[in-house]
Amino acid sequence: MAALMIEPYAPAHTDRIVELSLLAWAPVFASIEAVLGERLYRRVHPDWRRDQAASVRAALGDNETWVAVVDGEVAGFVNVAFDHTERSAEIYMIAVDPRSQRQGIGSALTELAIAEMRVRAVTLAIVATGGDPGHAPARATYERAGFTGVPQVWYAKRLA
Repeated sequence: MAALMIEPYAPAHTDRIVELSLLAWAPVFASIEAVLGERLYRRVHPDWRRDQAASVRAALGDNETWVAVVDGEVAGFVNVAFDHTERSAEIYMIAVDPRSQRQGIGSALTELAIAEMRVRAVTLAIVATGGDPGHAPARATYERAGFTGVPQVWYAKRLA
């Protein structure tokens, strides 16, 4: 892997971040569809790409973000929501372009987020992810970083 640089987000990164996040999360949404079944999935996520792109853009405006740059191209990002009153922070979004996955970029972004939390005297770091097979790589990254998983179940039922 070429040299990895992590730098603060700049508005010029926005389109690339949205693009890579949709590429990275496509297998996750496919996994969710497999779990929910097509009919329920379409009700819950009628246009996940549109909704996810809007969520990413909103998060970039609301929270602090850092980008991973490899060979001059944005390869990933981490978005962190800080709550200074509670001295907590959440890794709100993180994604790595599929072409750059399995190279330690997600772990580097996670570690940078944790380091930023420590600098700000955060005493509780949070990250949430799915329990479906598509989220398995994310869970492994968070567990390697020392996060403790808390089982939670989200139920959905389509009503006619």
